[in-house]
Amino acid sequence: MSNDPKQRIFSGMQPTGSIHLGNYLGAFRNWVKLQDEYDAIYCIVDLHAMTIDYDPVDLERARIEAAKVLLALGVDPDRSLLYAQSQVPEHAELAWILGTLTPMGVLNRMTQFKDKTSAGHASNLGLYSYPVLMAADILLYRANLVPVGDDQRQHIETTRDLAERFNNRFGDIFPIPEPYIPTTSARVMSLTDPTAKMSKSDPQIRATVGLLDDPDIIRKRIRSAVTDSDPVVRYDTEAKPGISNLLEIMAGCTGRTIDSLVVEYGDGGYGAFKDAVAEAVVEELAPVKAGYTSITNGDVRAVLRSSGDRAREMVKPYQAEVHNAVGLKAY
Repeated sequence: MSNDPKQRIFSGMQPTGSIHLGNYLGAFRNWVKLQDEYDAIYCIVDLHAMTIDYDPVDLERARIEAAKVLLALGVDPDRSLLYAQSQVPEHAELAWILGTLTPMGVLNRMTQFKDKTSAGHASNLGLYSYPVLMAADILLYRANLVPVGDDQRQHIETTRDLAERFNNRFGDIFPIPEPYIPTTSARVMSLTDPTAKMSKSDPQIRATVGLLDDPDIIRKRIRSAVTDSDPVVRYDTEAKPGISNLLEIMAGCTGRTIDSLVVEYGDGGYGAFKDAVAEAVVEELAPVKAGYTSITNGDVRAVLRSSGDRAREMVKPYQAEVHNAVGLKAY
């Protein structure tokens, strides 16, 4: 895949729950690196966050917190766009247009709607049509690449399908986006159930490490992580999912290979290994917390206003092109 700097990459982040180590190692750290190679657009997808029950005050706080964390990680508003989805009305408008091309059968097959409703979330049109809004987010900016995890592959396929449907009917308007699979990312699992991904919504507080947690809390949670009775440190996701998870975490935080970690810690016992993992995580996250505390809410709002203005200007000619294609040309 070409690293042509003119290629555009788009990714969104929901402002729900505390951002944790899994988010960081699996996605957000790569967002910073991508700024060097691509035209990067990063969106706080607050409209998506409204598809489940929420408190308006909490949503506003979460939007600011999400943007502040991304700034602390190194997302640079001089090199990237960082804005809130609701600042650009064309997201919702394009979703409506794409919705007129979306077969019900496609939405009926989407697993996220089934997972959310089976978990107790209310069934509503927004949640059902979530994949269409996600497609609009990507296609609105003519993105070429979309960073995706395993749980988002179905959505990117839907986006590609809708782009092709639109182009076949109305002309060649949208590039067909490709999934971007980062070469360096870790799949971080729950510390209390290492067969499940670390999740913002996990009711077990000990299951996650938050990016802004105090060092002592991080150490305590890593040391109490579920492992097994065999004291040998080795990578085996089936027989030793807990230890394998900690190896993934330490490799992600240190840049070392899992093989080299196994050689060093294999026969040293779990206690010493967990201590080493904890210190690696503390060291990796210390600059993030320092950066976060140095950024004010006013700083964040200024960045969002500026990027939001730039985003709106960027999409005007793109959306006009869509209007002309579908018969909504301005008078």
